[in-house]
Amino acid sequence: MAAKNQSATNKAIKRKFNPSSKTEPNSSSASKKPKFVKPYKNLQNKDSNKPSSNTTLKQKKFPFKKPKLEKSAANEENKVAPTTRERRIHAKELAEARKKKRKRHYDLEQELAYLWEKMRRRNIAKEDRSKLVSEALQKMKGKIPEITGSHVSSRVLQTCVKYCSQAERDVVFEELQPHFLTLADNTYAVHLVKKMLDSASKKQLAGFISALHGHVASLLRHMVGSVVIEHAYQLGNATQKQEMLIELYSTELQLFKDLVATKESRLVDVISKLSLSKASVSRHMASVIQPILEKGIVDHSIIHRVLMEYFSIADKSSAADVIQQLSGPLLVRMIHTRDGSKIGMLCVKHGSAKERKKIIKGMKGHIGKIAHDQCGTMVLVGIVSIVDDTKLVTKVVIRELQAILKEVALDKSGRRLLLHLLHPNCSRYLSPDDLASLNLSIPSLCAKNESELHSETKSSKKEESSDEKADLEAAAPAQADESADLDEDLHSVEGGKKDSFLRRQELLVNSGLAESLTDVCTENAGELLRSNFGKEVLYEVARGGSDDILRPSLNGKLNTLHGAIASLVAESKSEASEEEHILENFHSSRTIRKLIMDCPTFASTLWKKALKGKCKLWAQGHSSKVISAFLESSDSKVCELAKKELQPLIDGGILKLPEAK
Repeated sequence: MAAKNQSATNKAIKRKFNPSSKTEPNSSSASKKPKFVKPYKNLQNKDSNKPSSNTTLKQKKFPFKKPKLEKSAANEENKVAPTTRERRIHAKELAEARKKKRKRHYDLEQELAYLWEKMRRRNIAKEDRSKLVSEALQKMKGKIPEITGSHVSSRVLQTCVKYCSQAERDVVFEELQPHFLTLADNTYAVHLVKKMLDSASKKQLAGFISALHGHVASLLRHMVGSVVIEHAYQLGNATQKQEMLIELYSTELQLFKDLVATKESRLVDVISKLSLSKASVSRHMASVIQPILEKGIVDHSIIHRVLMEYFSIADKSSAADVIQQLSGPLLVRMIHTRDGSKIGMLCVKHGSAKERKKIIKGMKGHIGKIAHDQCGTMVLVGIVSIVDDTKLVTKVVIRELQAILKEVALDKSGRRLLLHLLHPNCSRYLSPDDLASLNLSIPSLCAKNESELHSETKSSKKEESSDEKADLEAAAPAQADESADLDEDLHSVEGGKKDSFLRRQELLVNSGLAESLTDVCTENAGELLRSNFGKEVLYEVARGGSDDILRPSLNGKLNTLHGAIASLVAESKSEASEEEHILENFHSSRTIRKLIMDCPTFASTLWKKALKGKCKLWAQGHSSKVISAFLESSDSKVCELAKKELQPLIDGGILKLPEAK
């Protein structure tokens, strides 16, 4: 009976689930959904403890899906959305909580930042500021090395060190002293270390530099640490600088501090005194220099000094490799120092044509800035003296100079480039150090050493004395060729292969620079004459340059310039005028006097247009030197022009001739 009842219930269930399984799809019973849903609901209510097969399948497929009742409840809760301000406050609170967990002294930093905002104001009284500084230092006491690496705390400490008393500054220095090497390569702490070195006493600075012993090379390879080394190098005296440099030369000098105490400044002298191996020193220096060049840390003067010393002992291939690495935009960052400028000139002198092209192209867009720099302008002087590719130099250097000719002519450093083109290697415009730097060369890259040349000349003289006259006559053409080759090699070391006058003519005249410069001088003659630096440029242009390089092509322009100067001299002497008359000014009167003595064309133009019949008016003061220059001129025609008018003034004692030196 039980089996019959079970089969009956199964049949009933089947009928309830699929009452019309074989019905047609278009029938009306198939389209009514309630007939399918109601029996399912009734069955679920009957057997509610057992989960249905349908729900278990859904849970298996989508285990992460929330029940419908929970979804609706969440939606009801999220109906009231938080405002933008509430979200911002909540995010700020979360950020504060994260910072407190991450930073140990977060609360202290907030207090210091609050004090810093007050103490760094400009309109605060000194007493109030000193109180705030003392309060901040008291809060930081014992924790300074820990908080120095923070961006906020390091700024607060810098301000405190700037305005605190010397006693407080000494306390901070003592607390930081054991940690200086660690702080030297920290991005934020490095600024505090520099500030501490600026305000350090001689004893403190000496202690800091001695603490750097053995770590100079490693810190120079670090982008941040190299800044501290450079700062200490600039602040140190000659002995301290030598201590820092000398440990970069050899491993022995790093290990044994006693060897560092040497007075020799040149590496060659140090090697000879300490009997070091030149090859081992060169290898060690290459291992120090190579990573620095690869990272591009070339802005510091200590590195420039090391490179100059390295060039003095490096072999041919090593020196050529360094020149190849530096050729390009990297060199532009080096030429602002004295040693960096010398390195730039050496790279131009000994570099190949390809490397010279890279160097000049790397300067594109920076010519104006380089020309105004005291050391950088000498590299440009070296380029116009050595590089034979005048088209490239014209395109990059000359074109940028033409746009700022007036500024360059009035600048103390920039005028030297123009003066070198107008009158090359003149000791009046270039100092002995500048002229010596133009003649520098790398010993290993020179064509032939002087000793070799000297020995060759001696041997040739001995051969000549031993040979017969007939043999000498036969060998004369060959010896002439050899001497010509030798001269060419020496010339290639000193400069390019092109003739120096031809190079100057292409850069100055053919490029249009001379024409533009003459126009600038004509338009601004008064300003240039009264200027301490511009007067020399105007003088060289007005007299036509050395070897009269401007004369054939710009004769008309030069006559116009002479007329412009004469018209300024011809102006009446009025007391109401703001500017001093051109003949009474210290700089302009002496420049005009030099032009009268050195340029007869200008002298005749000035006499006819401005001074004829007016010499008595200008016979005293600075102008008297201009008048007397007509009688001192080496040209007899110039003397004859003014002799009739000036002789009565001399006889009457109105005009006095200067004593002959």
